[in-house]
Amino acid sequence: MAAMTTYPYLVTISSEKGGVGKTTLATNLAIFLKALNEELPVSILSFDNHFTVDKMFEIKGQPLRGDVADFLGGAPGGELLHTGQYGVNYIPSSKLLGDLKQSIKGTLALARLLANSRIPGILIIDTRPDLDILTQNALFAADRVIIPVKDMASLENCRNIFDLFDKRGFDKKSLSLIPCLIDSRIKFDGPFQDQRSLLKAYAINRGYRCLDTYISKSPKVESLSTNPSGKVYPILTYARSTEVYGQFAQLARGVTQDFSATPSPRALLFREWLASEEARGNEQFSARREGLRPDCLFCNRPVPHPTSGAVGYYFESSDGASCGFLEEHCFSEVLLASIFNLGKGLPADDPKRLMFKEATRGSSFVFRQVGNGSGTMVEFSRFDGEGMQLLKKLYPLREHEGGILGRERSGLYTLVTETLGGHGGNRGDGFLMVHPVTPDRPESILLEENYRDFAKLKKRITVQVAG
Repeated sequence: MAAMTTYPYLVTISSEKGGVGKTTLATNLAIFLKALNEELPVSILSFDNHFTVDKMFEIKGQPLRGDVADFLGGAPGGELLHTGQYGVNYIPSSKLLGDLKQSIKGTLALARLLANSRIPGILIIDTRPDLDILTQNALFAADRVIIPVKDMASLENCRNIFDLFDKRGFDKKSLSLIPCLIDSRIKFDGPFQDQRSLLKAYAINRGYRCLDTYISKSPKVESLSTNPSGKVYPILTYARSTEVYGQFAQLARGVTQDFSATPSPRALLFREWLASEEARGNEQFSARREGLRPDCLFCNRPVPHPTSGAVGYYFESSDGASCGFLEEHCFSEVLLASIFNLGKGLPADDPKRLMFKEATRGSSFVFRQVGNGSGTMVEFSRFDGEGMQLLKKLYPLREHEGGILGRERSGLYTLVTETLGGHGGNRGDGFLMVHPVTPDRPESILLEENYRDFAKLKKRITVQVAG
């Protein structure tokens, strides 16, 4: 259980259908869990914007030090926990979640945050009644997902959650349904005599796991969140005389048992995976660095090096055998003179150089040797950051500028032959890709995430060049 003090056991409450008692379930489950074991840390946060969590747990006068938006922005969750009513900790809600959704990258972003959150014990997340990116993150990071259903419509909506797990190949054992807001006065003829039996039978028939317990509909419980004072009161202390009290106690005992039986919550498992990925990434980064050419192809100065010129580009052949960095000035001179015919040695403030720099900003360049009846040619292409081809031209591959009688070696010839083989083009259909880098941190392109993006772009370009 030592791991539990650092990595949270996550319970996500989720349903696409509104009005099924989702928030009542989340907030009161937190209180009952704490009541069962006062030594167990219990925390809650909401991805919805109704602020019910804050109304239930806020202690007036307590200074606020961040909210859910800060947590999603990368602030350690353990540092954002506020001491709340009934012994339950909470992270204050935020009105900015709608704007933050665009910045959430992928459905495992929350898992990463929880792995580094240092939130202890059990964490409950209340979600919005839809499968937006925040809800998906809360579903995939959860050790246990509880889906409240109150009628056939909400039961049908469950299919989307199960389909989502199937699509991503995630284990559905964490998913379980709980009948909620069950009106015991409604009776049916036949084998299913009440709402609970009917919903449970239909759930099992669809292959869904359904909890043995359920939550009844209760006017008393409804009045706890709908009253003239605007306050939200807990079932634990204000509805002891209802059957709902016993149902929540049973549900809390089940969650506590699952928590105790889980030696490694998903947050810990994900942290271990991150550590292994980081180690693997460091090894691959080192391997990529070792394979780099030590100097610039054109000026032969060491790159990257504090005493050399600014590094502006990374090059890599299609088979990965040749790779390295190019000084920005050197490569620009090749493009200006051999490709765009704007001349050599242009001053830094020359309008033509400035126009060229603006026109090619963010572009990747591809060089490939091709043969025709008049000799070896270089196929030059320019692509944008998404891999869309913007330009394609053929140029003769000559060793010297000005033809066979010229004395100055062609930069284009040096670039192609030094990376793709000799004049005969012995690398077949191979090509060279030259990609811009951040001048003050050129080697960052070799880091795992950045290199993965580069490789994806290279793959898109490969398809077009090969075609």
